[in-house]
Amino acid sequence: MSADEKYEKAVALLCDKYNELGALPKRSDFSPDEVCFIKQKLGPWTRALEAAGLKEPPKITAKEKSRLKRERSHRRRKAANRITNG
Repeated sequence: MSADEKYEKAVALLCDKYNELGALPKRSDFSPDEVCFIKQKLGPWTRALEAAGLKEPPKITAKEKSRLKRERSHRRRKAANRITNG
């Protein structure tokens, strides 16, 4: 089985369980081997649910928000220096 097929199988496991339960699947809904396989192919559980299209990813992460704030602050400081140094 290729890497793409394994990825698709992990996504299918999550989607099938979602359709069966009618709710987001939890780790406890799967056997330990299935949980290991899903996390190995799709990453942490939340990211796996996002990869399967069952959960919407966050609009902006805290890390990204912090980076944007630093960039704005940096631009303001540069603009203020240009004004004072003429």
